[in-house]
Amino acid sequence: MLEKDEFLKWCQKVGLSEQAQNLIDQIRSSDPARRVQSGCRNVSGAYPSRKMGVTIQFESHRVELATVYEMEHDADVIEYYDQPPSIKLEYDSANGRRMGVLHTPDYFALRQETAGWEECKTEEQLEKLSQKNPNRYCRGEDGEWRCPPGEAYAEQFNLYYRVRSSQNINWIFQRNIQFLEDYLRADTPTIDPKIAEQVLKAVIEDPSITLKDLFDKSEEYASRDDIYILIATDNLFVDLSAKPSL
Repeated sequence: MLEKDEFLKWCQKVGLSEQAQNLIDQIRSSDPARRVQSGCRNVSGAYPSRKMGVTIQFESHRVELATVYEMEHDADVIEYYDQPPSIKLEYDSANGRRMGVLHTPDYFALRQETAGWEECKTEEQLEKLSQKNPNRYCRGEDGEWRCPPGEAYAEQFNLYYRVRSSQNINWIFQRNIQFLEDYLRADTPTIDPKIAEQVLKAVIEDPSITLKDLFDKSEEYASRDDIYILIATDNLFVDLSAKPSL
């Protein structure tokens, strides 16, 4: 998490207004607006975030936990908060009635160049909601889901509002990152720096080497666990979205 002076520098770099800065400062200092609960179709829980140093709530494994994994391991995401303070969405209902509803987004994220709210829904939920409230949920010209009233609220602070659909989740990445989670636990043994140096040297000599070939090439001095630790701690790059190679 950012220290106070680091947060102020980030605000200056992004070019936030004082109003936006105060809003984000409130989000960063607030407890979650609500406690998530399990239902008949979802299982909630809490993820121990190393990035944030706290547990992050998720209301479903299908979309929200997948989003947490993405933000936890996305270098573009500096901080992220679950259940930020509610915001007011204004839009016309399907019958033309003007609506004003308080809405609690699932997450708020600070990124390298921007910040904003993130709402998670399954594709099935979005299809149904768009039929019921077409002015609240709709597809953009690019085919991606949008929430126009959420975007309008965010735009007044020069921030963003994003709808995340289960349709866009990369399940290959999810499978790989969940496998690596075991190597990020506090009780995981650390790797010998000399072994790490040898493994990284092998990759530098052959940047296109496959993971299987790296296992074979380094088997005399490094175990598979050693290599997985290097990948999990971002010391060795592997495209986790390409294929289920772990």
